[in-house]
Amino acid sequence: MMRRAPMARLMHIFGEIAADEGTGRMRRRAATRQVRAAVRRAVLAVALVALGATAAAAQTPPALKKIRIAIGTRVVGITYPWLNMPRALGYWSQAGYDVDILPVGGSLEAIQQLVGGNVDLVQVNSSVMVLANAKNGIPLRAVMLSNVNDWSVVALADGPVKDMRDFKGKAIGVPALSTGGMPLLLSLLRANGLAPETDVQIIAVGFGAPAFQAIRSDKVQGLLFFQSAITSFENAGGAFRYFHGDDWRQQPDFALATLQKTIDRDPAMVEAIVRGSAMGSVFAFANPDCVRTLQWARWPDTKPSGVPDEATAVRWDTNNLKAQMTGMKQAFELSGGRFWGAYTLAEAGVLQDFMLDSKQIDKKLPASSYVIGLPSFFERVNDFDAGPIKLQAERCMP
Repeated sequence: MMRRAPMARLMHIFGEIAADEGTGRMRRRAATRQVRAAVRRAVLAVALVALGATAAAAQTPPALKKIRIAIGTRVVGITYPWLNMPRALGYWSQAGYDVDILPVGGSLEAIQQLVGGNVDLVQVNSSVMVLANAKNGIPLRAVMLSNVNDWSVVALADGPVKDMRDFKGKAIGVPALSTGGMPLLLSLLRANGLAPETDVQIIAVGFGAPAFQAIRSDKVQGLLFFQSAITSFENAGGAFRYFHGDDWRQQPDFALATLQKTIDRDPAMVEAIVRGSAMGSVFAFANPDCVRTLQWARWPDTKPSGVPDEATAVRWDTNNLKAQMTGMKQAFELSGGRFWGAYTLAEAGVLQDFMLDSKQIDKKLPASSYVIGLPSFFERVNDFDAGPIKLQAERCMP
């Protein structure tokens, strides 16, 4: 093997070193480019994540505010379209509220829940609202009139009771002793010369089938109920004689109400809740049968049970809803037929006078003590386009 000269060997070594250095520089440059590219990709990825999070945050609606409404009944069935339809159709959620409806038995229990801070609004009888203000100093204000006074005392059509005076020595069943209809019953008995404390036995019989069974079995000889409940008894085969005061249908009754401090603290919430109820009322009158369809789909446990077939269930709930809507329409017309839910000072005054004359209260308060006082409140809650709601009802689409 031929050996290289020293100089030649040195040049060869330097060449290899130079080549190695050049390759090293190339490798280092390539590595640097790779690092820089990786950094750029990481920065871009972080930016994209941040952008995505921002977009997601922009698309995510704010949390709905929880609102609770206590109602003086046991089952929130088809006869409460102004409370059920805003939930089924999203009217309240679109306004930013998640609303729960809590049946608590009677109007007094509902007011107790309100005063205790457990609920935000109540659906109660107006007579109990007057009593709360006039007797207990509770600043309860009506924010929506839902129905007129459609309560009646009924007796079996083929029974011995043909006149209110025939109830002497007999029993009358009521949903609960705390029901808002109690003041009406007491006044009707007294107007017919009967002493409620001694001449008549008043028994709590509950709602639905137990109440109907109480009169069928002669446990009671009369029942005091609102019209939609009486209609449900008629659906089941009952036939009745009706008794009520001549002026009852001109009185305001079932109302959505809240405390004055709630109105002061959150008037926007009160307005939104009542507006949703007004929209639900418009929807119901545009297509009552769709109310039944949505009610059964959303709350199937409220569908009539123990019926022989589907057609009977449809007929029963159609009758129940029709009875309630008759009172809703009368309430709408009572205030002039312009605004859903309107509760006027004149109406409050009529009820208060009735209760004073029948000795249910012993003093009068300004009528403004009973009704929300925000200026143009009922005009504002009715400030919506009814056209799309009616079209929605016509198409029966939630």
